[in-house]
Amino acid sequence: MSDRLWWKHGVVYQIYPRSFMDGNGDGVGDLAGIRARLDHLAWLGVDAIWLSPIFPSPMADFGYDVSDYCDVDPVFGDLTEFDALLADAHARGIRVMLDWVPNHTSDQHPWFRESRASRTNPRRDWYVWRDPNPGGAPPNNWVAMFGGPAWQPDPATGQLYLRSFLKEQPDLNWRNPEVERAMHGVLRFWLERGVDGFRIDVIHRIAKDPAMRDNPPSERPGPGWGGQLHVHDENHADIHGFLRRIRALLDGYDERAAVGEIGLAPEQVATYLGRGDELHLAFNFAFLRQRWDAEAFGRELALFDAAVPAEGWPDLVFSNHDIPRHATRWDHPQLGEARARAAAVVLLAARGTPFLYFGEELGMRNGEVPPERRRDPLAWTLHPNASRDGERTPMHWSAAPGAGFTTGEPWLPLAADWRTRNVEAQRADRGSLLWLYRDLLALRRRTPALERGVFRPLPAPAGVLAWERRHGGSRALVAVNFADDERKPGFAAAAVRDGVWTRAGASLPGDAGQLALGPCEAAVLAVDG
Repeated sequence: MSDRLWWKHGVVYQIYPRSFMDGNGDGVGDLAGIRARLDHLAWLGVDAIWLSPIFPSPMADFGYDVSDYCDVDPVFGDLTEFDALLADAHARGIRVMLDWVPNHTSDQHPWFRESRASRTNPRRDWYVWRDPNPGGAPPNNWVAMFGGPAWQPDPATGQLYLRSFLKEQPDLNWRNPEVERAMHGVLRFWLERGVDGFRIDVIHRIAKDPAMRDNPPSERPGPGWGGQLHVHDENHADIHGFLRRIRALLDGYDERAAVGEIGLAPEQVATYLGRGDELHLAFNFAFLRQRWDAEAFGRELALFDAAVPAEGWPDLVFSNHDIPRHATRWDHPQLGEARARAAAVVLLAARGTPFLYFGEELGMRNGEVPPERRRDPLAWTLHPNASRDGERTPMHWSAAPGAGFTTGEPWLPLAADWRTRNVEAQRADRGSLLWLYRDLLALRRRTPALERGVFRPLPAPAGVLAWERRHGGSRALVAVNFADDERKPGFAAAAVRDGVWTRAGASLPGDAGQLALGPCEAAVLAVDG
């Protein structure tokens, strides 16, 4: 398997830096902390880490409001510390991806400070400015994802600037060639430093309708985001040209990759792969909204697999920093742990590059964050229930004070179960979820069918999802029982050579046809022929 590509055949682990590991005791995670925990990631077996934004920022949106694309925020460290982290990761065979935010900057970025200084400033057109309509109304009806109109008045110049998110996050004007050149310069800065790739934030919004037409109402019209069909403020056809030029830049370096955040339907997401000349990967978020159901999971797996072009490659993601953790979403009073174990099989045995969110390997749930400790701006701009703080609570490393995450006061409260659900406790328990993740990652790496094989759904009883993966002489059968009673997937007879069963301590059957799964159990079987 000398043609193994880390971004295509490996597993990527997302780190939210503020919450992974605190290296200096101030209660906030940092680069030194990540560096200190690389051995955990190497032991787990991941191929790459993706760091949510580490750039200088006023932290209005915790790093997604960038004030300098070519440096590190002091809360996380500095460029010297980053270089040390990169070197240590590479020494362990772990690639490093950064979170690039090209749609908007902070309103404190020097580019925007110049842009808003006057209507004649050379950087005025680096952002999207428009005159108000008669009476002071915004130029169109677009709304911001984080609440309110998408147009922010600027009294000093008498115009409004476009902001798709917070008022502190003005949208860049990618139609200005100088902006595109500057952003390509940002990519080169990090690529020359040795960064292996980028997760690109909301890439489907970097170009909007140049005529600025109103969005039509949706089936449930109203003042918020869901009240419109977003046909003019995102997913513009011109984005694909920008992506092809970004891809050409990346292809000038050895084995670098980009994955895009695209909040669209799976069929549309797949178009952002182009014909192997746009994004390397494009996030399919279908499972972030899916219920625990075999038929629904099977439908989503087959849909995206079919939508991805022959030159492209799918991916799988169940959790991230913007959505409640999947162990919370799919929890169950009696079967929650079993579901978390079965979900690991879907994530790591279906076709595509898996993205793990930190703590997923422990089955971490969302933490409870009281109102007085909420930090997410969405709690104020939208609704308290919109807060993303719960999925961002700190990593559980041990039962020591601060969960081994910090010697100080953590920036967000620890989840209630940190004393029992932590790395130290699960490392000591061979039947734990952590060991299941490690076993599944190891099975992937030694089974070509799981890393790169085709995906073929198999007939199965109600409540069971089953599929086959094949590559050359390597073949794997996978079955997941979503039901709360025992089911038999009904595999044809085949000698089992290797595999993983979510039933802790259970021996694999000698023949795939003998497999019977308990409630919410799953198995991956490497078989003959």
